[in-house]
Amino acid sequence: MAQPRELRRRIKSVENTRKITKTMEMVATSKMKRAQDRVVAARPYAAALSEIIAELHDPGLVERFPLLRRPREGGGGGIRRAVVVGITSNRGLCGGFNNNLIKKTRARVAALEQEGAEVELQMIGRKGVGYFRYIGRRMGAEYQDITDRPTMDDAKRVIDPLMERFEAGDLDAVEIVFAKSVSAISTPPTVIRVLPVDVETAGDRQEGGAVANYILRPSAHEIVGAVLPLYVRNTMYRALVETAASEQGARRTAMKSATDNAGEMIDKLRRVYNRARQGQITQEISEIVGGAAAQQG
Repeated sequence: MAQPRELRRRIKSVENTRKITKTMEMVATSKMKRAQDRVVAARPYAAALSEIIAELHDPGLVERFPLLRRPREGGGGGIRRAVVVGITSNRGLCGGFNNNLIKKTRARVAALEQEGAEVELQMIGRKGVGYFRYIGRRMGAEYQDITDRPTMDDAKRVIDPLMERFEAGDLDAVEIVFAKSVSAISTPPTVIRVLPVDVETAGDRQEGGAVANYILRPSAHEIVGAVLPLYVRNTMYRALVETAASEQGARRTAMKSATDNAGEMIDKLRRVYNRARQGQITQEISEIVGGAAAQQG
């Protein structure tokens, strides 16, 4: 059995650890609330863009706007060259959050390559970049300076070069792997295809849509041409902010679990300490009694 002095040191160490994890839990809770506010704030804008695209879309636009161009028919859905953008966090201590995103990214890359596509991987976040460097996977781009408070400029910096390449015909598809913020405890890794723009997922056009009831200035084609890049950038931005919110939720859950485990460990150590101290006191009393009896004898 460990000595009482050693047990006191261990109890003190675990108590200090619990203070740290409790503080990190509170910080993550605060950051998660702000991140979720950014997610909610981005949704009305995305919904408005989706509605505009769905209302103004017609089959003739595909030839005019490259962002709507579908891959040619053939093996692997016609995709010859694709880019997969994986998003992870810059920091750890958030449970299996980054591991799940990395697994999803690897699985999606492998699936596209099995379909015969040439896949370029781009990673956002130090954890993902570090992992793929470790396994020797070449990356077309690395972004390690995007914080847990992403901006639209961050989204443009990632997606604009890919839009240019897609419009030039160098790419057939661009997909994003991110953590969807469903709730504080539900952040499933999700894959979305951001290019080409899928009008069916952007919104549902209604029969006898409202377009016929409006005189549009400028023309519908000019409006769609202006809205499409905004929609793609907003999709990238939403993936960034949802992943940031999910990261804080995962960290809050992990730190709460660590705090609870530290409390249980302290309780166990205190019981062991009390038994050790009781045994030590009993031994001291026995030695005193034995010494007194020897003097009397």
